[in-house]
Amino acid sequence: MKTRFLVALAGVVVTTCSLASAGAPPQSGTIISENSVDCGTKKQGRKEQMSLMCQEYVVKTTTTEYHIRQQKQKDQAMLPLNAPVQFTMDKDKMKLKVGGKSYEFLVVSEAAAGSDAKPADTKPPDAKQ
Repeated sequence: MKTRFLVALAGVVVTTCSLASAGAPPQSGTIISENSVDCGTKKQGRKEQMSLMCQEYVVKTTTTEYHIRQQKQKDQAMLPLNAPVQFTMDKDKMKLKVGGKSYEFLVVSEAAAGSDAKPADTKPPDAKQ
């Protein structure tokens, strides 16, 4: 009886571990914009400092907009706008594929995706006289 229980328990543990290691399935999104933003400074000589610029992209899914930047200045790559992407999230990092290439970005912020619908008319109704 104990042996059966241990075998069943081992089966449950193995199944749970294999499901947990599979990770989240990739999500789909689109790169909707790119902006150059200040991401620090670099010393140039004794007293001079040079501002460093990074590309910040907005990746939009059906529910969320992610603002992302590449981690290292030397790894900068220009990604095409309106390009479909596949990505997975790992804490504050986004690993995405676009055009057959893989990239890793830091998630700077995220927000609920806005709708394209126009707001309802907010004029007050005509008052009766």
